[in-house]
Amino acid sequence: MLGLKRIHHVAIICSDYERSKQFYVEIMGLTVVQEIYRAERQSYKLDLAVAGQYQIELFSFPDPAARPSRPEAAGLRHLAFTVEDIEASISHLSRWGVATEDIRVDEYTGRRFTFFADPDGLPLELYEER
Repeated sequence: MLGLKRIHHVAIICSDYERSKQFYVEIMGLTVVQEIYRAERQSYKLDLAVAGQYQIELFSFPDPAARPSRPEAAGLRHLAFTVEDIEASISHLSRWGVATEDIRVDEYTGRRFTFFADPDGLPLELYEER
């Protein structure tokens, strides 16, 4: 048996480090755990926590390749975050100029969710759990 326990982290490569850092820290409210500049790679690595748990690594690289990122593109579909009040979360994003899709209802769980995008178009989801 492989013995997996949980997902340790999700790594995201951004095209504009300062813009993405501002998005994930100021707008999304993630906490900076550690920020490192790796001179040999001309790259930043920003470790971020979601609700006190280290979960996201934000990387910068010179000239990263673009890739499809729509929710239905092949590969990683999206990154989802749990929220308690989806309307309050949407209002918060709206105040920062971040557009969200209309709220949908999960046909299997009855829970509400919506999609929006990070500065590079990475699909992000808010999933309400009350």
